[in-house]
Amino acid sequence: MHAATPASTDTSTVAPTGLVIGIAVIAALGGLLFGYDTGIIGVALLGLGRQFALDDTTKQLVTGAIIFGALFGCLASGPFSDRLGRRRMIIFIGTLFALGSVASALAPSVGWLIAARLLLGLSAGSATQIIPVYIAEVAPSKDRGKMVVLFQFMVVFGITVAYFTGFVLDEHWRTMFGLGVVPAIVLLAGMIFLPESPRWLVAEHRNDEAMKILQRIRGSADAARAEIAEIQTVAQKEPTAHWKDLAKPWIRPAIVVGAGISMFSQITGNNALIYYAPTILTKAGFSDRAAVLGTGASTVLLVVMTVIGSVLVDRIGRRTYLLWMIPGSIIALVLMGWLFQGSGPTTDFSRGLTVACLAAYMMLNCGSFGVCIWLINAEVYPLFVRGKGAGVGAFSHWIFDLLVSLTTLSLVTWLGATHTFWLYAAISVVALAFVYFLVPETMGKSLERIEHELREHRFYPYQQRGLPVDHQR
Repeated sequence: MHAATPASTDTSTVAPTGLVIGIAVIAALGGLLFGYDTGIIGVALLGLGRQFALDDTTKQLVTGAIIFGALFGCLASGPFSDRLGRRRMIIFIGTLFALGSVASALAPSVGWLIAARLLLGLSAGSATQIIPVYIAEVAPSKDRGKMVVLFQFMVVFGITVAYFTGFVLDEHWRTMFGLGVVPAIVLLAGMIFLPESPRWLVAEHRNDEAMKILQRIRGSADAARAEIAEIQTVAQKEPTAHWKDLAKPWIRPAIVVGAGISMFSQITGNNALIYYAPTILTKAGFSDRAAVLGTGASTVLLVVMTVIGSVLVDRIGRRTYLLWMIPGSIIALVLMGWLFQGSGPTTDFSRGLTVACLAAYMMLNCGSFGVCIWLINAEVYPLFVRGKGAGVGAFSHWIFDLLVSLTTLSLVTWLGATHTFWLYAAISVVALAFVYFLVPETMGKSLERIEHELREHRFYPYQQRGLPVDHQR
């Protein structure tokens, strides 16, 4: 017999107001900044590498600086967002983005540029932690998926903008970096007028403020009162939060799922191929500029897949979406490995097939894990440790991103491209099993209901089998 579930606000019947949509769009600009600063370095290195006469080691330091900074940003932002609020933290992140962009554009030396990239990394890591949480805490359950995924859409859109900006500007790397100021200023200006997360306000015992904000974003006083009551019921169970709380047995499944999804999003080769796709295309016989343009075209397809995924995660569910997409990415990796056997793709047909497989992989892998990683990490943690939990999920993403970025080319040299692709395919099979056995379906559930299932040890899919539908949803 299970304990009674907290009264549901049933926000699945609440349509998102214009204010909620505005909150999601403006906050998600942090994702565009993250994607732009991640993608632009691959093109900018062509110009600044010649100007500063960079060797391969220094190029890797410049590239990896943003990832290294992100490791610290995603962990530090959790406690700060829990203490200062989601809105203030996002304003701070926008400020860091603007400063980092200006510093990168004005860099007089390589050391200055690495320091500026570290600053951008702090802001990028913080953005991946707090922005999805902020959006998830203001969105109605029915539309939470597509609204949080808007952050990932902005990330991949930012990568696409970076590639095509780099293609147009050619070797003008200072202008490439400086353009990052524009969305940073828009983010800052927008956040000044947006409200604080009502769930954070309730956790801080500022219920009157939370009630006023919920009335505005739900458009109904009754819906706001019901939601406040549910949030209070959950928030009162754990009034204070510490890092050690993440080790509590009932919270551990959320950590396993959040950190696990983040890990598999990277060790299946996701960002490795985004970073090194131009190199792969060059090996397939493309010129440097054609490789940049070809990668940019692939990211356009990724943007399209992210849009489709943002709809599907609220139609078929997060878990089902992953189970549908991952098998296709495995097939694409196996085919790419086969194409790179021997001397690699040498005919026009095999080169075209290589590009098609690369595009398919980016759509199916990045379009599945990329769509779900920040969404799931924004949903599965209890309110009182949500900032810290999302920080752990973001840290898992960045640490494995760093690991993959530092090993991919070495793997290709050691194992060969064929066996490297097949290794990523094998890891993807393990990822598929992880999703099937351990990742729960969160579609349509309020954040409070997800927390209740954690407390009642009904979080993993196998723990929900045999339960009535009303206990599962």
